[in-house]
Amino acid sequence: MQPYWELTFDADGDVDAAQRGRLLSGAETERVTDLLVFAHGWNNDQRTARSLYRRFFEPFDRLAGPGVRLGYTGILWPAIRFPDEPIPDFEPSAAPPGVPRDPGDPTLDEPTRRLLEVVFPGPANAARIDRLARLLQERSAVRSRLDEFARHVRDLVAVRESSPAHEFGDDLGAGEPAMLTDDAVEVCEVFLAMLDDLGGTGGQEILGGLRGRLWNGAKELLRQATYYAMKRRAGAIGQLGLGATLGLLARDVPDIRVHLVGHSFGARLVSYGLRGMPAGVRCVKSTTLLQGAFSHYAFSARLPHDRSRGGALSGVQRRVDGPLMCCYSRHDDALGKFYPLASKLAGDSAGFLNLWERWGALGFDGIRAVDGARRVRLGEALPARGCVSVDAAGVVRRGGPPDGAHSDICHEELARAVCAAGRIALAAR
Repeated sequence: MQPYWELTFDADGDVDAAQRGRLLSGAETERVTDLLVFAHGWNNDQRTARSLYRRFFEPFDRLAGPGVRLGYTGILWPAIRFPDEPIPDFEPSAAPPGVPRDPGDPTLDEPTRRLLEVVFPGPANAARIDRLARLLQERSAVRSRLDEFARHVRDLVAVRESSPAHEFGDDLGAGEPAMLTDDAVEVCEVFLAMLDDLGGTGGQEILGGLRGRLWNGAKELLRQATYYAMKRRAGAIGQLGLGATLGLLARDVPDIRVHLVGHSFGARLVSYGLRGMPAGVRCVKSTTLLQGAFSHYAFSARLPHDRSRGGALSGVQRRVDGPLMCCYSRHDDALGKFYPLASKLAGDSAGFLNLWERWGALGFDGIRAVDGARRVRLGEALPARGCVSVDAAGVVRRGGPPDGAHSDICHEELARAVCAAGRIALAAR
């Protein structure tokens, strides 16, 4: 996995300029022909991201054929996953040990508090997080306490009115989610009804096992609002940060061939990176979305449920000088059950059985409603350009707690698919 560079972005999409400089100069001096750029999804810290990159990149050096000089870049961005959930970028054996907790416990544990303070920095946010923890601990029956909790959650994830980040939280043009605007009690009741509708232990494992107490619903509001903030953040970092960096790379190393890879919300980040590239930049030769945690309609020119609108990323596949490949798996319960629940914008509890059709994730069933898009199985020939959904269920399938199939992406078959999408010459077997 050499040469290897890192690109660290803050929540606003600003990149570490020194790291960017090392990448730009190093890619040229190392005579890199093909640069693999990977963006992680949910992580608690940089250690988990680096572990993922080492494991995913491991096969590439031996796969590359004569005349190919590979370079590797790992993107580091501030994302959070609550410690009482599976960590999708970790092997189960590598996950940090935790104290088993009652899945129905609505309190905010200390590791989660510390992570929230890192991802939402500043004294004002620290005070909000402290108050949220105390309200969850008290579990007051007074209605005003729940209203106060919802207000602090919404203030925690809010961005200033003038911030460009507003446009990056929504893939379908439907506006802010109801959880950030609707009545607090009704929102918490909706989350509980959704979880009841999911039923069974699968919903327990993925969503914390909430069983009907209103303060459990309140904790779920905090969790879901945090997910929404990270979704918005991934889009902002991709478009404002990665897109500009790709433009500089194309300028300074004009012959380099870039291959973007993103996992989970990192797939969203690299897709928005395509949207943020300067006009005329053609350095990206392939883009691979591994278990992408964003809408399966994001690339659609017209949404099936509203033909007057398209997805936020409609047409960006044309910015790739090669295929935009979406690897999906029906075994990914994190996307099949969790993602539609987190993405639903309606403020009522009706119709949860039909969540998937409108709010589904492309990492579960591929890209939908895009003219000319292809669907193939892993290992089959890929088109030269355009959107292609690759059924990777044959390898992305390891289920069960604590990790699940969502993180099961470190396979040589997937590395070969990335090479095939990017027309990277392979070594003779």
